Amino acid sequence: MDCKIFIPGAEDRYANYRRAVEAAGGRAVFSEVLGPAEDCDGLLLPGGGDLEPWRYGQPNTASRGLEPERDAAELLLLERFAAAEKPVLGICRGLQTVNVFFGGTLVQDLPGHGAADGADRLHSVRTARSSLLRICGEEAVVNSAHHQAADRLGQGLEAVQWAADGVVEAVEHRTLPVRAVQWHPERLPGELGRRLFGAFLQRCRRGKE
Repeated sequence: MDCKIFIPGAEDRYANYRRAVEAAGGRAVFSEVLGPAEDCDGLLLPGGGDLEPWRYGQPNTASRGLEPERDAAELLLLERFAAAEKPVLGICRGLQTVNVFFGGTLVQDLPGHGAADGADRLHSVRTARSSLLRICGEEAVVNSAHHQAADRLGQGLEAVQWAADGVVEAVEHRTLPVRAVQWHPERLPGELGRRLFGAFLQRCRRGKE
């Protein structure tokens, strides 16, 4: 069953995401306007710069690469997909957007998780036994390239995966089909990323039935 996954933005900016969605059997739909999202079965919020701190009640102390129009568009998309109970997958910035949407806050500058020498930083994570992300295994190695992270979690969200230093690496909503990871499955070598995208597409197909 062909599932359409909406990815806000230009296709040439997110080629890795297109390849990952297609490898999992879905069809990526890119647009910088929101209209095409209406006919899509799932929403993928990709990585990128930081959200405006005022959106979670803080002054700007370390946030950079701000994209106000993108913030507004992605929060509106989350509102629409959550209301329709359609699946959402957030990746890196996408996790932060999900957390802010549900009323959470962010750590504005976090040492030790950014890219190292221009490459993703590899590190271990531990996954909760109850989480759907156990498809990744109870212990796994993932890739990080971020300097911000979830702090106080938004309403309805629970942490389901953690780095060794306690940083939240994945969240799930208790009642909605919303899931987000702080790492980058679209460019993680091996089976782990494929499993995550496969599970997301499977959830989108169930939503079409």
